This record gives sequence, C-alpha cells and structure tokens, in this order.
Amino acid sequence: MIVLLGVLVVILGFATRRNPLLVVGVAGIVTGLLGGLSPLGILDAFGEGFASSRAVTIFAVTLPVIGLLERYGLQQQARTLIGKLARLTTGRFLTLYLFVRQLTAAVGLQTIGGPAQSVRPMIAPMAEAAAERRNGGRPLPARVREKVRSHAAASDTVGLFFGEDCFLAIGSILLITGFVNSAYGTHLEPLSLALWAIPTAVCAFFVHGFRLLRLDGRLDAELAAAGTAVPGPRAETSGHEENAK
Repeated sequence: MIVLLGVLVVILGFATRRNPLLVVGVAGIVTGLLGGLSPLGILDAFGEGFASSRAVTIFAVTLPVIGLLERYGLQQQARTLIGKLARLTTGRFLTLYLFVRQLTAAVGLQTIGGPAQSVRPMIAPMAEAAAERRNGGRPLPARVREKVRSHAAASDTVGLFFGEDCFLAIGSILLITGFVNSAYGTHLEPLSLALWAIPTAVCAFFVHGFRLLRLDGRLDAELAAAGTAVPGPRAETSGHEENAK
C-alpha cells in the first residue's frame, strides 16, 4: 500500500498547480523507489514506457511545425483563400469541413485533423474570414469571434467522434468486440459494429450540418445587435433618399 503514496504526490502537485510533466515524473520516481526499484530500474521503466507509447508524444513534433507555419503566414493565406470564395459562408464552410473530417475518420485517417493540426491554424481563421466578409471586412466582435471558433472546433470533434467508429480497426471497436466476446462468450465481428455505426454517423452529419447551416443567420443577428453589420441595399437606398430630401 505504501507505493500508493505516488498518487498522493500527483494530487498534491495538481492541487498546488505545479508543472504537470514535473508532477507525473516525480510521482513515478517516488512510486518506483517505494516499490523497491533501483535508480537504473526506474530509468529503464521510463524508457520502456516512452518507447511503447511513442504516438502519445507526437505533439512534440507537431506543435513546432504548426508554429513555424503560422509564423510564415499560414493563417493569412487561409484567410486570403476563403476571401476569394464569395459564396462560401461560415456555416457552409464548416459543414464542408464536417463532411471531410467525418469521411477521412471513417477510412482510418483520424490524425489528419484536430484542434492543433488543422482547427487553430487553418479552419478557424478561414471560418472567421468568411464571417468578416459578411461583416464588410471589419473585425468581428469578441463574442462572435469566439462563437465561430467554438463551432470550428465542434465540427472537428463531431466529425471525428462519429466517423471513426465506421473504421473497423479503431481502438473503440476492438475494445467493444473484445469485451463482449470474452464476457458473454459470443463471436462479434468488428466489421458488424463498423457497419452499424454508419447510420449513426449519417444522422450526426445531418443534425450537426443543419445546426451549422443555421449559424450564418445567428451570426448576422448578433452582428446586427452589436451594430457592426453592413447595412443592406434597402437600408442604403432609404438613407440616400433621406439625404436628398
């Protein structure tokens, strides 16, 4: 039971808001020492854990690459691209991204998108640019900008969550089949679960896509309420008539 003091180290470290990586590292060292491991044994355990879960540390490569791309104008180029597509509104663009994200996740490309890889550097700026174009090119109010960003992140999350279950080699499918087969003595195939996940994914696309298509109207209403919306042709005409009088 004494080795569980490592859990206490984690609790104290998080409660005092220490660096999470440092807290977990110290907790691992404390647990290893209390468990009777030598310093070399603890180092060997850390090495084996790192080697067996290398995919978890992929962020160490991804984040610097994203940072360099942003520094050299990735977001500006994304805004320029969306500015050339006049008919592509924020809702339509996010609906299109939802479809692409769900489709790629369904064929096993889960890591092709994500909050760090695609939403922050490309998808969110492009959605904001589409909203700014409807606002006459003027900056969005903070509340509207955060709403656009949240819907961009939601499109990625919904597309991945409901799309990945259509891929039979995903971890959740294998976990379900392994548990059901061992607990109930059945022979459930991963392909069966993946096929039954397709109707759910289609329904999720239509439901969330409908919400995204309605987003444009809500953004226009919020911009009008904030007094930043560009007046329509009818309002401009009446303004000219009043000036002529």
